[in-house]
Amino acid sequence: MQLHPARTPAATRAAATVILLRDSPQGMEVLMTRRSSTASFAPSAYVFPGGGIDRADADAHANLPSRTGNDSVRFRETQPDDLRTAALAAIRESFEELGVLLATNAQGDWATDADIAQIDRTGDFYEQCAALGWTLRADTVFSFTRWITDRDMGKRFDVPFLITRMPGNQTPVADESEQFEPVWLDATEALAAYEKGRFFIIYPTIKTLIQLAAFASTADALAACAHEQPLYTTCPRAGLLKGEEVRYMEHEAAFGELEMVCPDGQIVHALDWQSEQPVALLKNIQRLTCPNAGVMTGPGTNTYIVGTPDTGYIVIDPGPIEPSHTERLRLATQGDVRLILCTHSHPDHSPGAQDLQAATLDAATGKPPLIAGLPHGPDARPDSHFAPERVIADGERVVLQGTHTHTLRAIHTPGHTHNHLCFVLEEDGILFSGDHILNGSTTIINPPDGHMGDYLHALDRLLESAEHDALQFILPAHGYVLHEAATVMQHLKQHRLKREAKVKAAMEQLPAGTLDDWVAVAYDDTPQVLWPLAKRSLLAHVAHLQSLH
Repeated sequence: MQLHPARTPAATRAAATVILLRDSPQGMEVLMTRRSSTASFAPSAYVFPGGGIDRADADAHANLPSRTGNDSVRFRETQPDDLRTAALAAIRESFEELGVLLATNAQGDWATDADIAQIDRTGDFYEQCAALGWTLRADTVFSFTRWITDRDMGKRFDVPFLITRMPGNQTPVADESEQFEPVWLDATEALAAYEKGRFFIIYPTIKTLIQLAAFASTADALAACAHEQPLYTTCPRAGLLKGEEVRYMEHEAAFGELEMVCPDGQIVHALDWQSEQPVALLKNIQRLTCPNAGVMTGPGTNTYIVGTPDTGYIVIDPGPIEPSHTERLRLATQGDVRLILCTHSHPDHSPGAQDLQAATLDAATGKPPLIAGLPHGPDARPDSHFAPERVIADGERVVLQGTHTHTLRAIHTPGHTHNHLCFVLEEDGILFSGDHILNGSTTIINPPDGHMGDYLHALDRLLESAEHDALQFILPAHGYVLHEAATVMQHLKQHRLKREAKVKAAMEQLPAGTLDDWVAVAYDDTPQVLWPLAKRSLLAHVAHLQSLH
């Protein structure tokens, strides 16, 4: 039940960009040039040379050399046709815009400025190179990343960002029509100038420079591209933060929420964390974040409201006892709450249930809504005791019926707590994950109520659900919506198993060690301020490892 009317984003045009690198005494540098102030796309921005892919680029590569070794990197012997075509387009564009020619003669010598002067930059590029005996060195150009212009843009491109070494005996000269002021810059220097407002660059360029800044030399950068696939492919999404337009790539926390709420690229969704108003995610899902932000809760506990005015509402995780939050939930549901579901009994999730029950009525029965979930386990902390009025069985469905049907199916997912539940909204392919899966951090498994083996097994069950229910999105109790549900679950399990391997290695390295000794080794990539919390999960890993023997 999408919030916004569907629309078709503009079609993309094939283009190619080449990142020309060289080494200097100061480190690796990248060639950038300023676009014309009248350009239809990114006017006056500093960019890497490039442009649209033409039919001539696809027709020109039949007799080019195959992939060979370069910069002490062992590459595959073949280059896919689409990559070769893009490489040729980038070579042609870099020549037309900057007079840079990635070509060698019959003796294998790279073109010089004197050679380049013999070619008319406004004439047929491929015909002239063939007539003069130049071999275009598409085999020295490698895939770096791939950018697809954001869906909100009226003019869109699908652009491989390619990477190569600048020939050492050439000097770039801008065409003074499309491009101006070629300049060599250290990536970090360029980013610093941008931050100070002295250097205008657009989002893909910023992200590319950040990645380039990690390489000490051109050889290092080329070594990272010793394959035929881009390091990543991205089509960013835009939202609003503090009233300003912001963009996010697929791996960044807010991307999934923007994909869910504005799948066609509308820039209308505010990403600011606030507790005053519910945030509509779909027509039948609202999120109201409790004002209990902290180290353990992130921006606060997310309470989800499922339903529409004609069906009434189910409230998932009413949060702690917080009168203002309860009142906002009452207003958001118009007081018509059919059921209160608690994913588990931790104090930031379930205590507010009784206050919400007292403030609302089930309009279908005229009675207060029941509080539902699973009772606390035998090892639960005193502040996590919970006795629901309705016990929800594993696999049980709760249905809201009206103009549309909203079906929530429970999956028992112990691990974070003994009584943890997740809920699948079957009609929409959405998982409410409670604290089993979070956005921005991994959940703490705190024995004895928490159990690592149960947690990993529950992840496997959720992966089965992701396939069976075609789950797309995960709505966690803390943080933004997550996209690509199955991928998130797979990565989370891999992360846990890698951590467990580090715990095992620490125990073998320090057989007489304490938890403090082991956490310093197994969580050496975690800030020390978090080690007291990490020790709880480490203890769960230790218990799980011991149970395997």
